[in-house]
Amino acid sequence: MAHLQRKIGLWTAVSIVTGSVIGSSIFMKPALMASQLGSPLVLLLVWVVAGIFSLFGAMIMGEVAAILPETGGQFVFLKEMYGDFMAYLLGWAAFIVINTGGVAAIAFIFSKYFEYFIRLPRFPIEIEHSIVFHIPFIGNLFPLDDFGAKSLTILLIVFLTYINYRSIKNSNKLQVIFTAAKIAALLFLIFAIFASGKGNPVHFFQHSSNYSLSGFPLAVAFIAATSGAFAAYDGWGNLASVAGEIINPGRNIARSFIIGMIICMGIYVVVNIAYLFVMNVDAMATSKLVAANALEISVGSVAASLISAMIMISCFGATSANVMACPRITFAMAKDGYFFSWAGRIHPRFETPGNALWLHAIWSALLVISGSFDMLTDMFVFVSWIFYAVIAIGLFILRKKMKHTTRPYKVWGYPVVPALFILFTISYLCLTVYNDVKNYVEGRSPLIHSLFGLGLTLTGVPFYFYFRNKKRQHA
Repeated sequence: MAHLQRKIGLWTAVSIVTGSVIGSSIFMKPALMASQLGSPLVLLLVWVVAGIFSLFGAMIMGEVAAILPETGGQFVFLKEMYGDFMAYLLGWAAFIVINTGGVAAIAFIFSKYFEYFIRLPRFPIEIEHSIVFHIPFIGNLFPLDDFGAKSLTILLIVFLTYINYRSIKNSNKLQVIFTAAKIAALLFLIFAIFASGKGNPVHFFQHSSNYSLSGFPLAVAFIAATSGAFAAYDGWGNLASVAGEIINPGRNIARSFIIGMIICMGIYVVVNIAYLFVMNVDAMATSKLVAANALEISVGSVAASLISAMIMISCFGATSANVMACPRITFAMAKDGYFFSWAGRIHPRFETPGNALWLHAIWSALLVISGSFDMLTDMFVFVSWIFYAVIAIGLFILRKKMKHTTRPYKVWGYPVVPALFILFTISYLCLTVYNDVKNYVEGRSPLIHSLFGLGLTLTGVPFYFYFRNKKRQHA
């Protein structure tokens, strides 16, 4: 049987983690989070808490991946933990919501900031709203909305898919280059703001003029803001998808997770400190593009084009990382008989999972046409964290089921750290559904994003029985 070769070293693996995580959200989400919280210190606390629990999740994934270092990552993990059905449901969710939705969302922001340089065409509003897909009890989708940006987004996805289709070596080089470039861009952003001398440390201690949160409303606002931070941190699980292609996996997988997440958390916290240094929380909350406004205050009128280029670099690298890693789960499912067999074929010349790559590109393009950045982001983050909780619970199962297996890496603080991660994640998921439904009922959102993502995930259940029966017939 053909297998993908182990060609990914430590720093390429670290770049997959940082490249998958650092995308557009750090330039987009802080303003919304500031408006939800109204407190600069609570805002920074959200980024720290979200980073810590994301690191806990990566540590859990690191232990599991080190003892099950196979291409397909989370699909392989859940199969060993729970059996075929749960593994399949994760694989289906990864294809239908999590991975393709993440690619679509990040690439879409690339296209929106491209418009700072070249205006993309779009239909008149009456044409954009002439086609509406209504989903009962969920909301409405407008596929013709912002069609020029959506078209460029699809072209970007196709281009990066082609690069990954042709050569894993070329995609590795591309990943390292763009990860380094976007980290350098963020460091420049931080340096420019602090070096300008135009900030005010008082901003760190000034609440919003209408700040009044306490008790349960504060908890709901905290979780809502945490969802935005999780969107920025999400993507660290992608490394597990290429575990079967990592050199010396017992040593490098856990190290890559931990190094990559510490880098991301440090950058995110410092970037938000830089924003608050030059803008108070009220100004931050009303900013349409917080990074641009912060740079405009510190370095002048060139900020808009500069930040647009930086965001495009960041989104390009993050899209590349996700295009590279995500189809490996679908590939593993097909090899195992729980997806269409042609998706599990390795290209005879390029030695890449070519069919799985192109399948993901097609579905990502359909999500681009049907969705928006906020819908795609909220949807894939919610579904992702359902399975992060499932994997964390599965760690306890593996500790008993594979108790004699050598573990190159063990989660620090076991069992307390995994237990805290599970409790926090369940609380986050429940409060997210509550907040989404509340916003929909009160007319603040046209779609219940979390339930839409969950509904798409459940559409895979009938396919499971189809593939299971087909697999039995060929046994």
